[in-house]
Amino acid sequence: MNVSFEQLKSMVVFSQVVEQGSLSGAAKHIGLSRAVVSYHLKKLEAHLSVKLLNRSTRSISLTEEGKAYYQSCKVIAQQAFNANRQIENMKSEPVGLIRITCPVNAGLETIVPALNEFKVLYPKIELDVMLTDEIVNIINQGFDLAIRGAPLVDSSLQATKLCVLTTCLCGSPDYFERNGRPSSPADLSSHDWVIYKPLKKVLELKKGARSFSIEMKGSITTNNASARTAFIEGGHGIGRVPTYDAWPKVKQGTLETVLDDYHLSDINIYGVFPPGAADSKKLRLLLDFLKVYFDKQISQMSLSKTHFNQ
Repeated sequence: MNVSFEQLKSMVVFSQVVEQGSLSGAAKHIGLSRAVVSYHLKKLEAHLSVKLLNRSTRSISLTEEGKAYYQSCKVIAQQAFNANRQIENMKSEPVGLIRITCPVNAGLETIVPALNEFKVLYPKIELDVMLTDEIVNIINQGFDLAIRGAPLVDSSLQATKLCVLTTCLCGSPDYFERNGRPSSPADLSSHDWVIYKPLKKVLELKKGARSFSIEMKGSITTNNASARTAFIEGGHGIGRVPTYDAWPKVKQGTLETVLDDYHLSDINIYGVFPPGAADSKKLRLLLDFLKVYFDKQISQMSLSKTHFNQ
């Protein structure tokens, strides 16, 4: 059976329908109308004289023949993708689009400033940045990179550690004036907390060989890091805050740190990407740049903090 150029296109369309989970999703992903995607599927099934997909108004599923055929179509689509990437990597100046997703506060405070500098170095690389505190499915939604503060759960993804962030315990001067400053971990249990949803409600502190576990209780809970810090500045309780976020406010006098001689668990920041995406020259450049950028920023913050404490 001969394979025409039109059939090769239909095979790629079919593989995208399977991977995106719907005709509409595939149409959006590859830039075709839903009608064109449907046309390719019907033509492919007619040419093969088999049914590849079971379709209803709300879902699709592969037939046995469709499962077998998809494996071959997937290889063809991947080889075409790899060929384009190889040409991209051969270009002297990197070009193309990088789609990035990251948490709102970390994005505004650290990622966007980093991308500002990156864009100056590589002006022909396009950036599409989505700030959200929701964990998005980067494969289904077509992202090249996600910035996350937790290790991988989905083993189908890959990750590289970008930096390690320290955290501190903070409250406003007004809050401490009204409620007193905790001088030991035991004092923390009697304080109000501003609780950040993505983190555990049990706080772990260490000092030498000793460990302490404190259950955080409070009347304010939020899933947004900027809101958490604003509530703490507003005097509504103590909170655990990344040092990069807290320290400028400590210098301004709107926050004060407590129990600085106790160690809180660090936050490992990862760059998460689809399998094979690190073969892209532009993504490798961005990952390498972010590592260097974060190292520099953390060093500068440490120096600033030391100077401030003197």
